[in-house]
Amino acid sequence: MYKLSILLISILFFSCNGNQNVSPVLTPIGHEISDEDGAKMPLYGGSMSTVEVWEKYIEAHNAGDAETVRAMNALENFKAVGPKGEVFKGSDAHIEFLNQWFEENSPQWETNYLIANEYTDEKGELQQWVTSGHDLTLNVEGDVVKVMQVHDARIVDGKVQMFYVYERVAPIEE
Repeated sequence: MYKLSILLISILFFSCNGNQNVSPVLTPIGHEISDEDGAKMPLYGGSMSTVEVWEKYIEAHNAGDAETVRAMNALENFKAVGPKGEVFKGSDAHIEFLNQWFEENSPQWETNYLIANEYTDEKGELQQWVTSGHDLTLNVEGDVVKVMQVHDARIVDGKVQMFYVYERVAPIEE
């Protein structure tokens, strides 16, 4: 009986631990559509490390810390597209805008959600993005203005390579 018990315990132990080296099956959460040919590429949940980068980036914006923002921008090919279609190519152009905007509008973001996502593009390059939603409060010429924003930010090697801002006026609550 003792040998049978040991055998059963051993089987149970090894069957519970036997799948540790099996890779998880990735399930797409959607797809990215190629600008070039309209091909659909599977989109997967991404690394939380990219979310951490974007959270620190927003914190630096809330602190009005343009130098930390500059340090978090990618050195080459940085690009930001604002909600009205304005394009900032290069970190210097971005920081020049931010310095004036911070001074004139005191922007403050309240984060509602952050989603890490990634896909492999047609060239085989991993694209890591964070999609986030925020309530933004601005002080515009003494008036408080509230807007809602969605950001799509590409994170490369722990730096912000590019981002897009989509915005709408917050609804008036009754």
